[in-house]
Amino acid sequence: MSSSEESQRGRAASGTRERILDAAVAEFGAKGYSGARTAGIAARAGVNQQLISYYFGGKQGLLDELRRRWQEVQAELVPPDASLAESLGAYLDATLDRPDWARLVVWQALGDCPFTDEEEGRRQAERQREAMAAAVDRMRRRRQDGEVRAGLDPAFALLAAYAIIFAPITMPHLVRDILGGDPLSPEIREVLRAQLVTLLTEESTS
Repeated sequence: MSSSEESQRGRAASGTRERILDAAVAEFGAKGYSGARTAGIAARAGVNQQLISYYFGGKQGLLDELRRRWQEVQAELVPPDASLAESLGAYLDATLDRPDWARLVVWQALGDCPFTDEEEGRRQAERQREAMAAAVDRMRRRRQDGEVRAGLDPAFALLAAYAIIFAPITMPHLVRDILGGDPLSPEIREVLRAQLVTLLTEESTS
């Protein structure tokens, strides 16, 4: 086989893997890990079901790869020097630009996304607790610097931010009925962003 043919086959294999991963995000997001089936993922991707085992070792391998990729996205989401408004906007965009990913995060929060082994699950839970503690500490420093409303508890501020950012995913019907628009529309996104900044700060920076 020539190098050109090998390169072409490599690109085809890479494309197939990405289609499977995209399909897995959609299937997991819609049904959770427990409800998703590899047959459904294969059908969404338009591939033979056996390729899921070939490339990823099965459904758990798909979840592990998706979890790894989401962690990479989160690590690069917000620059260290970003303002509160910029940070909130970045998280809101990441959530609403990727609704299937966001639904997968919700399923994981509900305990529906198992880890390969219990020890890895415990390590991930500890990393999550550490990340949230660090986020609360950053919110506390923002309050000390006058960026967050003086009387607002930093932990509550962080919880409120997550709840509002995920509301179009977790409570789309309520968002539609209360705000009168498509929960994933640019108009509703801007309302959420501006009002969240107003809620957490002394004055709106929108």
